[in-house]
Formats: sequence, structure tokens, C-alpha cells
Amino acid sequence: MKRRLIVPIAVALLISACAESDPSVDDPGAETTAPGTSTSLAEATTTTTTTTRPPTAITDRLGLGDSRYPALGNGGYDVDHYTVDLTFDPDTDSINALVMIEATATEPMDTFSLDFLGFEITTLRVNETTADAKRVDGELIIEAPTTLQPGDAFTTTIGYNGTPQPIISEALPFPIGWFEDSNGVAYVVAEPDGGRSWLPLNDHPSDKATYTFLVTVPEPLVAAANGTWVERITDLGWSTWVWESRDPMASYLATVVIGELEIVEDAAATAIAGVPVRNVLPPELAAAQPAALGKQGEMIQFFSELFGPYPFEAYGIAVVSEFPAALENQTLSIFGRDLVDAPAFFETVLVHELAHQWFGNSVTPADWGDIWLNEGFATYAEWLWIEHTRGEAALQATVSGERNQLALSADLPPPGNPPADDLFNASVYVWGGLTLHALRVEIGDEAFFETLRRYFATNRDSVVTTSDFVAVAEEVSGMDLNGLFDSWLYGDTVPELPTSAN
Repeated sequence: MKRRLIVPIAVALLISACAESDPSVDDPGAETTAPGTSTSLAEATTTTTTTTRPPTAITDRLGLGDSRYPALGNGGYDVDHYTVDLTFDPDTDSINALVMIEATATEPMDTFSLDFLGFEITTLRVNETTADAKRVDGELIIEAPTTLQPGDAFTTTIGYNGTPQPIISEALPFPIGWFEDSNGVAYVVAEPDGGRSWLPLNDHPSDKATYTFLVTVPEPLVAAANGTWVERITDLGWSTWVWESRDPMASYLATVVIGELEIVEDAAATAIAGVPVRNVLPPELAAAQPAALGKQGEMIQFFSELFGPYPFEAYGIAVVSEFPAALENQTLSIFGRDLVDAPAFFETVLVHELAHQWFGNSVTPADWGDIWLNEGFATYAEWLWIEHTRGEAALQATVSGERNQLALSADLPPPGNPPADDLFNASVYVWGGLTLHALRVEIGDEAFFETLRRYFATNRDSVVTTSDFVAVAEEVSGMDLNGLFDSWLYGDTVPELPTSAN
């Protein structure tokens, strides 16, 4: 995420959060039947008889124990795939959705939970069987028809409808989730915990999954989502836009963007990048695109050479009004129009959100306390782009200026210890970026860039901790770097920048 500090938060975004309503589960057997029961691993094996174990208590599985938000996520299973079949009616600002969740049990369970806020639930099935559920503090607790054992594959199908609302997150000073701007464009920006405001899911980055989106809207509206656009199906004045996100994705990165928009293929950028580059733009911007937008192909090529191959099937941005920031939604970053209309800053933020596709999206922190692995890396990518386009002297001036400015800030927490109520503070961005520059100076360019490439290659499509990055840096450099990381990530004051490599 990148916030433009000089732009005030739009008043339109300061919406009251949706209440964590507790509607009863209506007729779970109505409307839709789920696919057939998946065969469990226990049934598939032909070697030995499976020994069942008694189920663990649901209270032991509510929340994954994140260091900043311990109640987020749910234990006892891993999600493999979400199929999101969603109809949006702009006349009523409502959605009617059916979400199928394919998962694998990791513990014995006769109940399990999903993070989900609001909406009237109309359908609830586990495999082929109607299931009962209750809502407790933002959790949808579901009773499995039979006890699930470790290795059992199971499918949960949830139908629901209502008007999606943004929510207030402890982490941020403005709402997140589902929005509709003054131009009638609906979009989702969910970092860190807004996914639960529009989808039932395991809302923690440690449980990544693939996604299929089927978004139905009245013509001539366009509906975009993460991944690759597969097809558009039209019927009686409505269009269903099908998108496939085939690479694992953290829940906070899932998005849809709906409105009078154009999907603009950038053939020149695609040729340079080697992957499809397409942007979702309002018509007036599609007709007169800003110059910086045409640099995305060069940016992808540059970072592919530094970090490793671009990790996904496509890339581009979607532009909306009134959002005072940008968010690196996987393959489709969301940009507020004010950022696009600030040419110099727009190029910087383009770089920042693109770099997140490697660091944050493909290689994802397993705990929100390690957010510097997202924001520090994306900030340093901005500085690498400055070095690439303007030279080493410009890099050194930028790094020195950022360090000196940061040192004047009072009471900033170190980047390795962000507070839960101010997760995206300046420290995780700038101090985190300075940590990487200090590492580069300490171990030298050859070892530094090999560290970035090996860290990405080793952890692609998975989740990491700070210690994973430190281990790669020490392995590549052959140096003990604990002192460097302790002082830069956890010290009380910003260290002086080192001046030369050993």
C-alpha cells in the first residue's frame, strides 16, 4: 500500500463501519446445491486403515495467533481455492453471491470457522449436506455434518445477499473493503483485514489460495478482477465476466472493479515485459493515458532482471475516484485518481505497487508484524528505479535525505515492531527501505542482489518471516548479520548509514 501524505483523506471515504451484524442463518438448504462430496485422502489410500482422532475445540482454532491481530484467520484447515460467483446490481448497490471454498482439514474438526461480516446467508452446505452455523464476533462458525480428519478435502458453499459496506480496521485511520465512488465505480481495497467484509474466507495472509471470479453486471458495465480475463458471457442485458487467478493469493489482495470502464491492452508494454499488461481505466483516461503508465513494461523488465521473473500471468492497474492511496492487489493494483493526476508522484507509486507483486504478493509475510518485508522492499524498489533512471548520485541523495528526515520524526517505532493501531507507519516504509540499503552497503552489490533473487526464488508463492530473509542474506554473504538487522529493525533510533562495503 502507498498513501500520498500530501493528499487529505477524502471525506467520502470516512464512512461509518458496517456493524458486525448477527443475522440468523436462513434456510441453509435453499437456492443452490454444492458439488459432490470430495474424496478424502483417507478414502483414497490403499495402504493402511486410517486412525481417526477426536475433534479439537473450536475455541482453539478461532484466530491464527498473529502477533498484531491474533483473532484474524482460522485454524484447522488450509484453503485451496475460492470460486466467487457474484452479481452486482448498481441500482440497489447490492450483491447476490455464491462462494464455494475448497479446503483441506489439518486437524480433526466437527466445527470450523470463516471470517465473515454482515449479509443475509441464504445457502450453507458442507459437501452435499446442509450445515448449521452461528455468528460470533465476526466469525461464521459452521458445524460439519461429519467429523473431518487431517487430510480430508471438503467443500463449503455459502450463498448470501445484501449491500456491502466498508469496515473500520484497527490498523488504519480510514475504512477499507467495498466502496463505490461518485462515478458509480465499485471496487475493493481490503488490506489488511477487509476481505471478510465482502467474502467468507480465511482472512489471514498465511493461508493463500487460488481464485475464480464470475462477476455478473448489467451491460454496458465492465467487471475486472485478479488474474487473467477468461471470457465474457452475455444474457438478456447482463454480462458475466470470468477471471482466473491461478497463482496463490492472500485474502487481502482479492478485488473486483466494476463500472463504466475500459480494459486497455498495452501491446508495447506487453512486448517489453513478456507478460500481458492491461489497465482498467475510465474512458477519458483511456483516451489520453499519462506518460508514466506507458513505462510499466520497462519497469517489469527492470525488476525481473533484479529480483527474478515476474511472478504472475498479467499485470496492470485500475483507476478509481476518491481513494486517497494505491493498493497492490495481485495483478491489478488500485490507484486513486489524484495519484494519477500527479505525474512525478504517479511514476513513483507505479514502481512501488509493481514491486509488491514480488515482495508482498508472491512472497508474503506470514505475520502482520513483518509488514516491513512488504513496504520496506517496495520503498527500496522506488530508490532502485531512481538509481536506474537518474544515476547513483541521485540514489545516494535520496537515501541520505530520507534517513535525515526520518531521524527528525519523534516516537517512530522501529520497522520490525509496528504497532497494531498504526501498522502502515512511515517507519515500515522508509526505515525498512534504509535497512535494505544498509545491508547492500554492508555485503556489497553482488551479494545483495543475489540475496534478493534467492530470497524470491526460494519463497515464491509462499509465506515468510524476517528470519527467513536474514538467513538468505547470511547464506549468500557468508557473514553474521544479526547485529546489522537488530540495530536497523529493532533499535530505538535510526542508525547512521554505513559508508562502504567490507
